[in-house]
Amino acid sequence: MPIPNKLSLEDAKLHLESWTLGTPLRRHARAVELSMRQLAKEFSPEDETVFAITGLMHDADYEQWPDEHPHKIVAWLHENHEPAIADAVAAHYTKWGVPADSGLAKALLAADEATGFVCACCYVRPRGIASLEIKSILKKLKDKKFAAKVDRREIQTGCDLLGISTEQLFQWIVQALKDHAEELGIQGT
Repeated sequence: MPIPNKLSLEDAKLHLESWTLGTPLRRHARAVELSMRQLAKEFSPEDETVFAITGLMHDADYEQWPDEHPHKIVAWLHENHEPAIADAVAAHYTKWGVPADSGLAKALLAADEATGFVCACCYVRPRGIASLEIKSILKKLKDKKFAAKVDRREIQTGCDLLGISTEQLFQWIVQALKDHAEELGIQGT
C-alpha cells in the first residue's frame, strides 16, 4: 500500500528554497532526492514521489537553524500532515535515537551520508562522476581522513537495515546521479 502524502514535490521545492538559500545545501538536497528516487525504484516503486520529497526536505532547516536541526523541518512536516516523512527525517538524525522502522526511514538513513560521500569522491576526480568507479568509492570509504565529516556508521547501518551491501548502495547512487552531474556540480573539470 502506498505511503499517503499530501505535499506535492513542487511545494516541497518551494519550501526548501525559502529556507535554504545556499547552493551547496540545495545541491545536496537535490542529490539525496535523486538517490531516494532510485531507492524507491528498488524497494517501493509506488512511493517514488514520497521518497523524493523526503530526500529533498531532510535538511531543509539546517542552513538557517543548524543548532535546531531537524526540529524545525520535522515540526513543519507534521504541521503539513506528513507524518511518514517527518518520522523518516527524525530517524535520519541518529542523535535523537528515533528508530528507522519504515522503509522510507531506512532508505534516507542509507542515502543521506552515502550521497554526500559519492559527491565528495567526484570533487577530487578530474572527470568527476564520469570516471568514478565503485572500487574507488569503497577505497576512499576506508580512508577516515577523506570526507571526515561523513558518518560511515550511518551508511553501514542504513545498508544493514535495507539488507544490501555498501557496494550495491553506491552503485545505485552513482546510477541516480550520473545524468545530473552538471546540475549537481559533480561533472569534473
